Amino acid sequence: MIIDAKRRNASRRDVLVGTAGALLAAAMIESPAMAAAIGKPVTSKTGTKTMGMIKTKDGTEIFYKDWGPKDAQPIVFHHGWPLSADDWDAQMIFFLHHGFRVIAHDRRGHGRSTQTSIGNEMDTYAADVIELADALDLKGAVHVGHSTGGGEVARYVARAKPGRVSKAVLIGAVPPIMVKSDKNPGGLPIEVFDGFRSALAANRAQFYIDVPTGPFYGFNRSGAKISQGVIDNWWRQGMMGGAAAHYDCIKAFSETDFTEDLKQIQVPTLVMHGDDDQIVPYADAAPLSVKLLKRGTLKTYKGLPHGMCTTHPEIINPDLLAFVRS
Repeated sequence: MIIDAKRRNASRRDVLVGTAGALLAAAMIESPAMAAAIGKPVTSKTGTKTMGMIKTKDGTEIFYKDWGPKDAQPIVFHHGWPLSADDWDAQMIFFLHHGFRVIAHDRRGHGRSTQTSIGNEMDTYAADVIELADALDLKGAVHVGHSTGGGEVARYVARAKPGRVSKAVLIGAVPPIMVKSDKNPGGLPIEVFDGFRSALAANRAQFYIDVPTGPFYGFNRSGAKISQGVIDNWWRQGMMGGAAAHYDCIKAFSETDFTEDLKQIQVPTLVMHGDDDQIVPYADAAPLSVKLLKRGTLKTYKGLPHGMCTTHPEIINPDLLAFVRS
């Protein structure tokens, strides 16, 4: 009887392992998004994947990932609110496999970085990136920012030390400014952002389910291909960060005016935006930013949502690669 039980357990285990492997293989073969996220592996050694912390002048610890050859061109990814470096998985793996050095950090108050109660505004975010670039001695880096991260990129690149930055990319980014005012009549009313703050303070856990389930990835649109894993991962990243820092960051991403930053940027800058972005409406963002940039290029994606780097990496990744290599 004991022998039979062992055989049954082994048989069941073999079936489960075999089934899981078959499902994984099928998903990899059939999913263009998976293929695009991975890309064609380079034949040379890509180096050791690393991660670590830097401590800023005010004592804040900033978590970062740093993968790939240290002598390769660096690409630095800046995440949106209230996420973390993990939101760039599809792009990090793609560019790593194309021979680049890829770096992403958790903004202060987000992810694995210190849950700060101070400095949760754009000037300090940019100052943190300056310290990170110094610590890693980044030269000729391409800085890619999504949403709030796009604002961080704009402010950082405008202030970066000579030689640190070669190009910039703003994806579904908050510049020039989101909130409605006399100077920005096409912006969103302040009541929208007050609603964000109220929802976060009342029940952050539920709010961080509602956002990715609905407008962030366009999963509220008819015919959308909904991914529960993507929703859960958004929630996971959001809940890792600090509630107070996330609350303050709403003001940072909605009320900061990046007009002068955009005017000061000298490097080639690609502005990518989905025209069905329900978080950062297209008309009041990308076209206005390009007009302010000295060397800006606009690329509009018909029907794509705010979180298009995750939902459509098979489209976004090759376009990013073409720009980086241009």
